[in-house]
Amino acid sequence: MRGPGQHLPGLSRQLPRPAPRTLLALLLPPAPGAGRDPPWLARYRGLFALALAMALLPWLLPNNFFFGVAILVGLNAIVCVGLNLLIGYAGQISLGHAAFFGLGAYVSAILSAQFGWEPALAMLAGAVVVGLLAFVVARPILRLSGHYLAMATLGLGVIISIVLVHETRLTGGPDGMAVPPLRLLGTEIVGARAWYWLVAGALLIAVWLALNLVDSPLGRALRGLESSEVAAESVAIDTVRTKTRVFVISAVFASVAGSLFAHYSGFLTPAEASFPRSIELVTMVVLGGMASTYGAVVGAAILTVLPQALTVFHDYEQVMLGLILMLTMVFMPKGLVPNLALYLKRRLP
Repeated sequence: MRGPGQHLPGLSRQLPRPAPRTLLALLLPPAPGAGRDPPWLARYRGLFALALAMALLPWLLPNNFFFGVAILVGLNAIVCVGLNLLIGYAGQISLGHAAFFGLGAYVSAILSAQFGWEPALAMLAGAVVVGLLAFVVARPILRLSGHYLAMATLGLGVIISIVLVHETRLTGGPDGMAVPPLRLLGTEIVGARAWYWLVAGALLIAVWLALNLVDSPLGRALRGLESSEVAAESVAIDTVRTKTRVFVISAVFASVAGSLFAHYSGFLTPAEASFPRSIELVTMVVLGGMASTYGAVVGAAILTVLPQALTVFHDYEQVMLGLILMLTMVFMPKGLVPNLALYLKRRLP
């Protein structure tokens, strides 16, 4: 007989030792039969991968032009992450979301340029104004569905765009207006690299907030809405209140991104709140994959970078862009990220 502290001969050689958790092992999902990861790791694995990619990207960008493209990718991705909550998870279409982007940008620009507000405080005020406006219009608009809802959000976007064009005393009208630089904690944000890190941090926060919201009771209610509003109401979900909350959240995401864009670019025109801009944002969400937070980021990245890459086709740039989008939707109807995830799940052991 052996004591409790002793082991049988050869037992340590027969039992496999646990493999060390390398960085790659943390970023990749576990293999079948390897056990389940902690809930926090399963939720934030993609966030860690995104943070690692954004940390390595500056080493690959050769000049300020590419930094500028990366900054625009981040700003578009912030809007799309919020818009995906509304379209992808709640199943509510919005064809006027660029209006919230433009309105947040103009409120921040006007308060800082004409009234001397600190830009950070002006950005906060822009988010509050846009959130209140979204809350006021959400209840009557979100009682509609389908193409009626699409037309209502389109009308809202057109109204805001017209106001920005004709209020020349405040907005400068079609000629636009200059925007002062952004200052945070008394320090002016200058240079492409500084803006890159600021936008990258904002994008990480936006993705983190979206992931937590999707896994919250509100997120489960949103998925119920997307499946069937009647079924959601039968289990005591207040559908109008739930849609209103996600509508306001997505509008605030767009407002913050718009304010950052205004101070980054230093100049603002009403084109940022136009209908084509809204269609572009919706296309980014659909291309990347609805009901996929990382799909929204990927879609924003592709549709921001692709026009730059297609300039070699000159007059046929828009034709090539439309062809790529059409083929993607034909062969990947669920969007890029969900279809690629399904493909890898089937192919990899």
